[in-house]
Amino acid sequence: MVSPRVRIAPSPTGFFHVGTARTAYFNWLIARQDPDGVFVLRIEDTDEERNRDEWVEVIIESMEWLGFRADVGPYLQSEYRSAHREAAAALRHGNYAYYCDCTGEDVAARKGEDKTPGYDGFCRDRGLQPTERTALRFRAPLEGSTDIVDEIRGEVSFENRVIGDFVIAKSSGDVLYALANVVDDRRDAITHVIRGEEHLANAPKQVLLWRALDEVTGETVPLPTYAHLPLLVNEQRKKLSKRKDPVSTMAYRDEGYLVEAFVNYLALLGWSPRGDSEIVDRETVTGQFRLSDVSHSPAFFDVKKLAALNGDYVRRLSLDEFVQACLPWVDPDHATFVPTDRRPPWAPEAFDADLFRRVAPLVHERVTTLGEVPAMVRFFFESPLVLDEDAVNKVLRQDASGALVVRGVLEVLDDVEWTSSSLHALVVAVGDKVGLTLRRAQAPVRVAVTGTTVGPPLFESLEILGRAVVRERLERALSLCSAS
Repeated sequence: MVSPRVRIAPSPTGFFHVGTARTAYFNWLIARQDPDGVFVLRIEDTDEERNRDEWVEVIIESMEWLGFRADVGPYLQSEYRSAHREAAAALRHGNYAYYCDCTGEDVAARKGEDKTPGYDGFCRDRGLQPTERTALRFRAPLEGSTDIVDEIRGEVSFENRVIGDFVIAKSSGDVLYALANVVDDRRDAITHVIRGEEHLANAPKQVLLWRALDEVTGETVPLPTYAHLPLLVNEQRKKLSKRKDPVSTMAYRDEGYLVEAFVNYLALLGWSPRGDSEIVDRETVTGQFRLSDVSHSPAFFDVKKLAALNGDYVRRLSLDEFVQACLPWVDPDHATFVPTDRRPPWAPEAFDADLFRRVAPLVHERVTTLGEVPAMVRFFFESPLVLDEDAVNKVLRQDASGALVVRGVLEVLDDVEWTSSSLHALVVAVGDKVGLTLRRAQAPVRVAVTGTTVGPPLFESLEILGRAVVRERLERALSLCSAS
């Protein structure tokens, strides 16, 4: 048995797509199931017009965050241009390829009403030489079929006449995707090509190229095992759109998703673990995963399900783990990767680690992502506190009972025992006096002290803030009511 050698080959033309992340995970799993398995990271940077160095960094950073460490690479496909060109030349000299100067308009004009896809073979026997206008086409068989044995889809057959003669190199001599991948996969001794469904149409072309290279090089290299993963779709069951759907992997990190939750969810996109629970760690997935168990049906990338799963993972953290995980979102000195618009809105000197540790239990069970934490705890660290104007107007100014509650609480605030239970009883009593339920009575207190209408448990928060801070904020709120 040959140990698996797999690869992930993203292009540096944009963010790291969640579909690429899923593909990377399934490749990584196959490599990790064998102690001698090898996982290769190849950056396909041959599209010079769209490539950006910063996107290479995003690929590497994304892979590091996901924990899919490559055994080989990262290396740039462009570093092997000479090998790609040599392969194209070998195919040309072996009569597996020919030069063609046809434009798309030329082909369309010759075909007329014939809408059969593919090239019409016009230049097959013209014997053209390379010029600034000629591309190099592969000479595909005119009859028969090219069959692909796919680990997920079974045997898939492609009629050769439909494949047609396809371009493998531009007039500049630069080799295109299909041939470059085959050359690289042969060089890297790739045993499994595991990729998205959208690449299935490339498979017969690459098999034909592979076999032709066997002939012209005199080196028979075993074909890799193919597996084309199911398409990822949105809730409308349409292919995920880069423009309309949240498909950037690093955006989920930046929003405060836990990496283990995110990786767990990737495993569920076309595959299911044994048993009733969908919460499975990498070790379990590594032991159970088989390509033959992957579904060929489209997989719904359900952001709501991912968020719920992440919430489960957050609640499973110990308090120490939760506090540590939150630091990039609450401590400005730790916000090394958090985007500027998501960094804590208070100054570094305003953050108190001991205070946050006391506050953390109040929000631990209530957040779905770590990115939600700053908004829930900001009133502990902001000075002066920023009040939500809509909340102030609705709860304190437009509702006369709001001012009555705040005034009533202030009148007895100095006499109450400073515990959450006593503060709870105080607000209940004040509410009874003005004819309000606890829910309505605590609303003006919450807005006055926290600046908003939602947040962690109110009375535990008041206890942590302390009598002096609570009094100062209630007095400020009362002055706003009077000013109106």
